[in-house]
Amino acid sequence: MIKQLVDKQREYYLKGLTRPYETRKQNLLKLKKVIIDNQESIYEAFLNDFNKTKFDVISTELSLVIHEIHFMLKNLKRLMKPKKICSNLINFPSRGYIFKESYGVTLVMAPWNYPLQLSLLPVVASLAAGNTVILKPSNYAENVANILKKIADEFAPELFSVVLGGREENQTLLDQKFDFIFFTGGSVVGRIVLEKASVHLTPVVLELGGKSPCVVLEDADLDLAAKRITWGKFLNSGQTCVAPDHIYVHKNIKEKFIAKVQKYIKQFYYDESGNLIKEYPQIINNKHLERLQGLIDKKKIVCGGKADLVKRNLEPTVLDNVTYKDAVMGEEIFGPIMPILPFDNVSEIIEIFKTQDKPLAFYVFTKNTKLAKNIMQKVSFGGGAINDTIMHLTHEKLPFGGIGLSGMGSYHGKKSFSTFSHEKSVLAKKRIELPVKYPPITKKKTLFLKWFFKIK
Repeated sequence: MIKQLVDKQREYYLKGLTRPYETRKQNLLKLKKVIIDNQESIYEAFLNDFNKTKFDVISTELSLVIHEIHFMLKNLKRLMKPKKICSNLINFPSRGYIFKESYGVTLVMAPWNYPLQLSLLPVVASLAAGNTVILKPSNYAENVANILKKIADEFAPELFSVVLGGREENQTLLDQKFDFIFFTGGSVVGRIVLEKASVHLTPVVLELGGKSPCVVLEDADLDLAAKRITWGKFLNSGQTCVAPDHIYVHKNIKEKFIAKVQKYIKQFYYDESGNLIKEYPQIINNKHLERLQGLIDKKKIVCGGKADLVKRNLEPTVLDNVTYKDAVMGEEIFGPIMPILPFDNVSEIIEIFKTQDKPLAFYVFTKNTKLAKNIMQKVSFGGGAINDTIMHLTHEKLPFGGIGLSGMGSYHGKKSFSTFSHEKSVLAKKRIELPVKYPPITKKKTLFLKWFFKIK
């Protein structure tokens, strides 16, 4: 059935039905309407999969998708328009053009941690760029996956379709020939996607992850830093690919910083009776919860650390005096555990960063803007922020993506349209031209070329 679906989408795409402006516009308007019409079902699905509130779903999932649709609708004509390029001297007189060509049949493979946003943002981009799209959501967030299937079922399957299932379906999809693949998930599966895509030389975007560091310098606004880091770290119970994974804090302010973090943990996530708030998001499943428990060194717990297997909760946990030998530093945490690593000299940890895998995100807190920019230039990472966490991905003019083991390629806003489009170059020549390129070769022509190209 999967092969038949891919074949039908290719047949439909080759008819040219997806590419006109009006068709793309109507597809985006319809997608927006179907999402809005199903929003109550979306809220219920997130409650069942994650114990997420309506506020959380709107702020971290729904709003980003609707905003991306609005961006595409507003800018679609401009994004589709061929770009004119002036002639260069060697081709004078002529005109160059860059046409934005859709790829064709695209595959979007989405993860479970933000299952609506990370599924539909690439889908929006693919449809806006004039492609057909097959979406494979994660089966871990089963209820949200079913809603995504319901949304896709409002469209003709040859344009937009959702395939449900697990590893077997993933394998079958990756065995097909696609024109473009967009994958968000872990590096282990990312390597498999890249290997499978290489069979057909299919272009791929990989949005992966990694251990994203956060550095708090001695002159930082401690209260602001603690507030924003606490929010970023424990958002979605830490199940965020750009969450600050571990925090480097200058040794002279470490105790004050930890105290402020504890203050905000209590303020954000506990009720007046000292119990974890009922709205606190769940860990996706018990397997992941047990993995997180194994990363906690009980001797280094400052606060938190308790798990509830029935409610699938792990308290916001702070670990102090962590070193690279600790289990929590051996892998991406992807949960509500905040390791604190004291440091003395920022130059030393920058040198350490140069030897580590390049992370998806990087954060610096300091009042010295010049120093912050200098640090940002020296460290290699996908994207990041100065004096904030996570919020860089909400800006549609800032491309979002990784580098090295944290991924390849980027998207959001204009970059999303570019990612799902091939830039096709065309040169339109006039009748007049320099005859120097035609045989026979002469000494005069050779001297002319050396003069023209400034070859001494």
